[in-house]
Amino acid sequence: MEWPILAVSLAAAVALVELARRLLARAGRKWSLARHLVEHCTWPGFTVAILSVVAVEVPFGAWADRIVGLLMIAAVTWLVTQAAYAVTDVILDRLTLIEGDRNRRARRIMTQIGLLRRVATAVIVVVALGVILFSFPEVRALGAGLLASAGIAGAVVGIAAQSTLGNMLAGLQLAFSDALRLDDVVVVNKEWGRIEELTLTYVVLRLWDERRLVLPVSYFTTNPFENWTRRGSQVLAVVLLKVDWQVPVERVREELYSFIQTNPLWDQKDWTLQVTDVLDNGLVELRALMSAADSASAWDLKCDVREHLVKYLRENHPDALPRYRVETP
Repeated sequence: MEWPILAVSLAAAVALVELARRLLARAGRKWSLARHLVEHCTWPGFTVAILSVVAVEVPFGAWADRIVGLLMIAAVTWLVTQAAYAVTDVILDRLTLIEGDRNRRARRIMTQIGLLRRVATAVIVVVALGVILFSFPEVRALGAGLLASAGIAGAVVGIAAQSTLGNMLAGLQLAFSDALRLDDVVVVNKEWGRIEELTLTYVVLRLWDERRLVLPVSYFTTNPFENWTRRGSQVLAVVLLKVDWQVPVERVREELYSFIQTNPLWDQKDWTLQVTDVLDNGLVELRALMSAADSASAWDLKCDVREHLVKYLRENHPDALPRYRVETP
């Protein structure tokens, strides 16, 4: 081995990767794939280049050559995985810019891509581990015996991993049936929140008070839950008021419309105020209904309307405030 030749070869390999990185970085100003390749593949590329030169130029012994070969397989696996992430990041970047009615479809695709690249990463790693194992002659010699016992081993592993496999299949079912997507608003066990993370084995629900509820994926295929954004993000806000029979309904309706017209949370689509019930204790129930672009806006709009109507009735129509009538003999 001639050290000067090795040094020149290493320098040439590193320089070649650096040249490719700079060219991609320049192209990344207009080509998003090039930018993501630079972000993900720079260090894996340097590692593969260096190991390639070492494997070719340095005459190690048998065990050292095997170790270098294993490192080379690991580095190539790292590079392929990162390249796959770079390609999918291009699609995810475009989807995150979509708003409005198309956002629901974009979130569905984002959920599916996220799960697919986890599956792809797992497959790549498993294939790499298989290549590593079969690079040992001892393992290849055991191949026939392993294949002969594959049926029994598969049955044992299947029984042992039944819960894990069930969760993985449930995750794929949720993603591709469009039952659940990232950023969906759901109610689970009376807990309101948004889907923050959806993997092959678990779902993370970010609750309204910033707590995180972590559930197995199989929960959503075996238990009922509410999805408020299944067909769209628009949500109706409902305010119920129990008031006296003397309430001037028409004036309250006019006041509601006047207020929501000035409130930016109302999406200018639907609204109404109706008497929905007559109660036995001398009260009537008013229901104010307003539409909002999403669940967060609907919650804030509902609170604003309730506060405004209570203030309006107290200051302008005190006779309409709730009161209970009692007859005395």
